[in-house]
Amino acid sequence: MFKVAILTASDTGARGEREDKSGRVIKDTIIQLGGNVVDYAVVPDDLNSISEKLMYFVNEVKVNLILTTGGTGLCPRDNTPEATLAVIEKQVPGMAETMRAECLKKTPHAMLSRAVCGVRESTLIINLPGGPKAVKECMEVIKPALFHALELLKGQVSDCSRRST
Repeated sequence: MFKVAILTASDTGARGEREDKSGRVIKDTIIQLGGNVVDYAVVPDDLNSISEKLMYFVNEVKVNLILTTGGTGLCPRDNTPEATLAVIEKQVPGMAETMRAECLKKTPHAMLSRAVCGVRESTLIINLPGGPKAVKECMEVIKPALFHALELLKGQVSDCSRRST
């Protein structure tokens, strides 16, 4: 079992003007995978709000995985990648690259994603897009490597060359 926090970056969502369907898709997927969603927040598309909540999830809630949704595009208020980069200690570029590559097979808009993935202490942070359909597609892409990544971060794998199936 792994502990998960979901963070939605959305000005309209934070004001209560829009239902967070993407956050719901993430929660449903995590439950299907056997994870435990222990915290959830919607914050404005503000660099400080996003980074502060990420740090809270890492330091106070001590989750294994943070999944963000929203704020990864080109709009002026899209700040999730910058907030994530300010928080993480090392990047996991293969996850973001693979999400973009696989989703590009479905839409050319995937190449506009600036999503990043990385690690802070023993917490994996993954930026997902803002739309429910895109979130579902990206979760399918990362699912095969997710458990192994979390095992590695928890120190449950003694041989890093071991392959998960």
